[in-house]
Amino acid sequence: MSYRVLPFPPVRWMTAVLLAAAGVSAQASEAAPSAPKMTDQFIVHYRATSFSAAAAARSPERRERDRQRAERVVSRFGATVAFRRDGHDGSSVFRASRALTPEQIRTLSSEMAAADAEVLSVEPDLVMLPQWVPSDSQFASQWHYYEAVGGINLPAAWDRSLGAGVRVAVIDTGYRPHADLAANIVGGYDFIADTAVSNDGNGRDADARDPGDWCSSSSSWHGTHVAGTIAAVTNNGLGVAGVAPSARIVPVRVLGTCGGYTSDIAAGVVWASGGTVSGIPANAYPARVLNLSLGGSGACGTTMQNAINSARSRSAMLVIAAGNSNINASNASPANCAGVITVGATTRTGARASFSNYGSVVDVAAPGAGILSTLNAGSTVPGADSYASYDGTSMATPHVAGVAALMLAKNAALTPDQVESMLKSSARAFPVSPGTTTIGTGIVDAKKAVDTAMGSQPTAITEVESNNTATTPSVIAATHARIAGTVASTTDTDYFRVSVAAGRTLSATLNHTVSTQNYQLYLYNAAGTSALASSTRAAGQPETVTVRNGTTAAVNYLVRVVYASGGTGSTSGRYVLNLLQQ
Repeated sequence: MSYRVLPFPPVRWMTAVLLAAAGVSAQASEAAPSAPKMTDQFIVHYRATSFSAAAAARSPERRERDRQRAERVVSRFGATVAFRRDGHDGSSVFRASRALTPEQIRTLSSEMAAADAEVLSVEPDLVMLPQWVPSDSQFASQWHYYEAVGGINLPAAWDRSLGAGVRVAVIDTGYRPHADLAANIVGGYDFIADTAVSNDGNGRDADARDPGDWCSSSSSWHGTHVAGTIAAVTNNGLGVAGVAPSARIVPVRVLGTCGGYTSDIAAGVVWASGGTVSGIPANAYPARVLNLSLGGSGACGTTMQNAINSARSRSAMLVIAAGNSNINASNASPANCAGVITVGATTRTGARASFSNYGSVVDVAAPGAGILSTLNAGSTVPGADSYASYDGTSMATPHVAGVAALMLAKNAALTPDQVESMLKSSARAFPVSPGTTTIGTGIVDAKKAVDTAMGSQPTAITEVESNNTATTPSVIAATHARIAGTVASTTDTDYFRVSVAAGRTLSATLNHTVSTQNYQLYLYNAAGTSALASSTRAAGQPETVTVRNGTTAAVNYLVRVVYASGGTGSTSGRYVLNLLQQ
């Protein structure tokens, strides 16, 4: 049986703001500048107690002596040094003939301080850049991006990434070609097979536009609102900004009049991620991030879980709304499916929104009350472009999907589990505790999430046999490794030894390459005599184990891959093991 699934309707619809007829200027550039870590200038600080005393002590001869001393150090790095000026605080500013790394300036500081008791330290004279803030006319009303209490710290993330090169599928009611959105739409498909639901006179076709989904009330234009939060055209002097303004939206229409069928939604998930759906042309724009701001009640069904597993096998991640019923999300599907990022909603004060579902299946939270985005003014059929503020976990979810796009733009090698782990570990604490109605690890922090992604480029490693026992493991030195491994036979097992630094957490994720594979993941102490964690899920599903080193010294752990069922050998036995310390 295929059940009907509904978009999570906005809890409150506010009056739409009609779009004034206006031209649209060029969209945001494909990459945001980031402050350089290297610099060609450095500042020497002295122990003098006042600016006047320091200035008096630094005669031209003294400045020249300092210049020469610095040059003797940086000459080893292929540079010369020139005096630039006195600083406002009694320091001296020097310029090298080439940019120096932070480590080189640390060496300069220690050697100058050791040679001259009056030298306190040497500081890099770093180049700073303004935080990129778009020109969109209603950006000031998008508090959910920038306010310290309830926002997601987005402008600071834009200095690092705008999401260029990443596609996000919005699996929803379709889209309207809004002037503040259309330029960021690519491809798309309408997966509604039943004409009574599609409301457009036909079944599945390549037109993903939203004709209206009115049932007992007016049309919601839900997909257009969600898509605008992710990737509205930004810095164009018009309307609103998107979280990932250089990403592209792939609209997948699965919800129509009174909702949509699970079978259509599951097909949309498979197709959006680049999979094959019988009778449907191949997707020319497969997406890495899939946003599902929809759901129903009950357990996660086999059809939806299989579709999720299929999408994940192609490295796609699914970001799903927790639901708006103020219940435990373990009773809301597909929020309770395995392998997804489930999102709860917060208010402007950072508190859990009263309607947000909660519980252990919720991974992270984002603003979901009073969220301004693109819309349509039509009551039932399409009308003029507009903007409106909506409430709901549907509105929180695209914030997280957009941040995931920002992360992937800087590190495309990240797996779905790594993105989830980074989003959760980098989230900031709730300003108002949700108490027992937990909604994840905190409110998503865009800047910290992107920073974490940028520092996590994996080292590619190929498994080398023989590593079949706890005494002969493969030794993994990289703090972020992507291991291509093989289960050669039903009796094969692979051990990997990892040294985890004090205070850090090791996350190990095993991804199958064939849906029928069922390999299991175990974590042991260094001797392999004590099992610390295990993951033994169904065939095709990812396995994940984590351990935190709470000691003050590095600790060795063993990660083990064990055959349970499925294929083996050089073709059917391949797997990918990701090891990340953070």
